[in-house]
Amino acid sequence: MSVFFRRSAGAAIAYAVATQGAWADLTANDVWSDWKAYMGGMGYSISGGESTSGNVTTVSDMTMAMAIPDAEASFELIMPEVTFTENGDGTVAIGMPEQFPVSVNIAAEGEDPVKVVLDYTLTNMVMVVSGTPTDMTYTYSVEKNAVSLASIEAEGETVPEGAVDVSFVLDALAGTSQMKIGDTMRDIAQSMTAGNVTYDIAFDDPESDDAGNFSGSVADVSYTGSGSIPNEINAADYSAFLNSGFKFDGAFSYKSGNGAMQGSGDGDQFAMSSKSTGGDFRFAMDSNHLLYDLSQSGAEISVTVSELPFPIDLKMAKSGFKLDMPIQAGDAPQPFAFGMNLTDFTMSDMIWGMFDPAGALPRDPATVALDTSGTAKVLVDFLDPAVAETLEKTGAAPGELNTLKINELLVSLVGAKLAGTGDFEFDNSNLEAFDGMPAPSGVANLEISGANALIDKLIAMGFVSDQDAMGARMMMGLLAVPGDAPDTLKSTIEINKQGHIVANGQRIK
Repeated sequence: MSVFFRRSAGAAIAYAVATQGAWADLTANDVWSDWKAYMGGMGYSISGGESTSGNVTTVSDMTMAMAIPDAEASFELIMPEVTFTENGDGTVAIGMPEQFPVSVNIAAEGEDPVKVVLDYTLTNMVMVVSGTPTDMTYTYSVEKNAVSLASIEAEGETVPEGAVDVSFVLDALAGTSQMKIGDTMRDIAQSMTAGNVTYDIAFDDPESDDAGNFSGSVADVSYTGSGSIPNEINAADYSAFLNSGFKFDGAFSYKSGNGAMQGSGDGDQFAMSSKSTGGDFRFAMDSNHLLYDLSQSGAEISVTVSELPFPIDLKMAKSGFKLDMPIQAGDAPQPFAFGMNLTDFTMSDMIWGMFDPAGALPRDPATVALDTSGTAKVLVDFLDPAVAETLEKTGAAPGELNTLKINELLVSLVGAKLAGTGDFEFDNSNLEAFDGMPAPSGVANLEISGANALIDKLIAMGFVSDQDAMGARMMMGLLAVPGDAPDTLKSTIEINKQGHIVANGQRIK
């Protein structure tokens, strides 16, 4: 995980604020002091002029800044005034300016410096902190939370107004965040909802006809997450950070979404629109594993390009991707999982007509699904930037596959269907039996339906010759036996530890 990601996440959490906790005495200085300790531990420098009048502590020109070495950049946020008001009931209200600038300076070696200034807007924000100095609970609501591009300076000049526009808006934002501060770690639990999230990115090159726009929105957004981070992070010691007890698990979901993209250049035009009925995204990480789990439902996509006289229309009832992988080197095998699915995928008749104008092939919704799990020995620390650079240069293997279980394999399209499961072990000391790959041993069970009917249709369409079809049928006859229903085949493929391959009891290697 890059330094930029860790520290940027820290900046976001600084504004995340939390549920009403136990009523206890909490002072303005307690909250402000924890801000300084928290952000300082994340690698930021934080400063401002402090003054107290009655029950209000005011921080003038509060500045948060940090260098981002791995991105050759720096970050600075300036709030003209932040107030911490003791409410008299053991809680503290936080007031922030409605708008303040955020600057990002990029000075890559050998390149002209670039300065990007963003306007950050908080409309009708209410934020209250309760609890104790070691267990603070924030509660917040914001009518509108927006980020927009104010200016870009590159090559010593300001990019003309309208050349690049960026805006990102969350409305009806509300949430909670609890922070428990220990001697070495900080435990964080958060929840958040937003009515809508909208985005709009556009560019128009004044020196050419290149232009583009990308916009969209998602509705009824929710987020829950929890984690633990060290109070002091040493960006230069990747291993210490990962083994400090750091962990994070967060999930986003939304009920509906839509997007649109248009572009033009060199006389060509491009447009795309999409919508969905909802989706989920989960990200989790600790010292041993990294997890991505994404899903989307009711997706519809339409693409228009200059080269085609009709739009490319696609639909799918469900799609998903999952990756759970070990990230630290170890002597023992570690578990992993990978999965993906495209469920009930369809495309418009105009696309079908390009290669099947007579409608010979069944146009039923297609499904492709794969679900696997297994174990692998990890030889390197995957997320260490130095290790990644070494692997890229040397081409060395990052790990060894030990076991692989195919929980589900499904391919169903154009009237044919392949389904299967499997369970294999791999001998990494034997790279000769299977041409350089670790020798597998195990069993796969497969079922095929509609294969012969599909081959007949492909012959009639001229896509497959009689000779090629004969070879395919001979191969199926060698590897499979007839199933229980017409035009079905089934097969049990076994690979033993001697390297023999047996299909349905018959040795073929």
